[in-house]
Amino acid sequence: MNKILLLTAATMMTTTVAAHEKNNITFSGDNCEVEFQNDVRITPDNLVITTAKNKTAEINNLGELTLNGERIALNTQQKTMLTQYGDELRGRLPQVADIAFEGIKLAGVALNEVAHTFNLTSLDSIHAVIDDLETEVQNTFYQQGAFVMGKQTFDEFGQNFDNQFEEKIETAVQGAMMQSIGSLLVAIGNEMSDANGDMSSFEQRMENFATQIETKVEQQAESIEKKADALCGDFEQIAKNEAIVARSIPAMSEYQLFKFK
Repeated sequence: MNKILLLTAATMMTTTVAAHEKNNITFSGDNCEVEFQNDVRITPDNLVITTAKNKTAEINNLGELTLNGERIALNTQQKTMLTQYGDELRGRLPQVADIAFEGIKLAGVALNEVAHTFNLTSLDSIHAVIDDLETEVQNTFYQQGAFVMGKQTFDEFGQNFDNQFEEKIETAVQGAMMQSIGSLLVAIGNEMSDANGDMSSFEQRMENFATQIETKVEQQAESIEKKADALCGDFEQIAKNEAIVARSIPAMSEYQLFKFK
C-alpha cells in the first residue's frame, strides 16, 4: 500500500517538474545554434525590434523601415527582403507560445490519469497552479494586441517562474497528497477487492498503470521536443536571412533578433 502512495506522489512530482523543464523555453540548448539577443513586438501591420539599449527598428507590412523614428530610404528589392523577413517572424515566432502551451497541458496528463484511476477529487490546487502558469505564458507573449518575444521576454518569464511558480507547485502537490490519502486508501481497497486479495496481481495492475502513464507522457514529451527542434532549425534559417538583410541594409546589423552561439 505504501508503495502505491509513493508511486502516486512521485507521479505528481515528476509531472510538475516536467512542466517546469518543458516551459523553460530558451531554444538555446546544445542542439540549437542560435539564441535571442534582441526583442520583437509583432502586430498585423508592423513589427518593432528593440535592442538592449532601447534602440528600435520598425518594419511595416509594406517593407518600409524606420530606425529610432527616422525613415530609411530603401529600394524595391530591400523592401521586398524586409517584407519577407517580417512574414517569417510572424509565421514562426508564435509557434514558441504554442509549444509552451503544449508543455503546460502535458503537466495535466498524468494528474488526470491518476485522478481518473483512483477517483480522486482533491487535485484542484495543482490544476489551479497549471491554469495560472498558462495565464502567465499568455500574458508574457501576448500583450495589448501584439505578440512579444525575445531575450527580455524569456528572462522575465524565467524569473517569474523561479519567484512564483516553483513554490506554488511544491505546496500544491504536498497539499493534494495530504487531501488524497483517504481517497487513495479507498481506491486501493477497491483495487485489492477486484484482485480478490491477490497481492501479486494487484501490484502487477499498479505497475501496468504506472507504465501506461509514463508511456503517454513520454510520447507527448517527445512530440513537443521534435516540434521545438524543428522550430530551432527554422530560427537558424531566419538568422541566416537576417545576416543577408544586414549586408543589404547595413543599418539593420545591430537590430538582428538572433545571434549564432
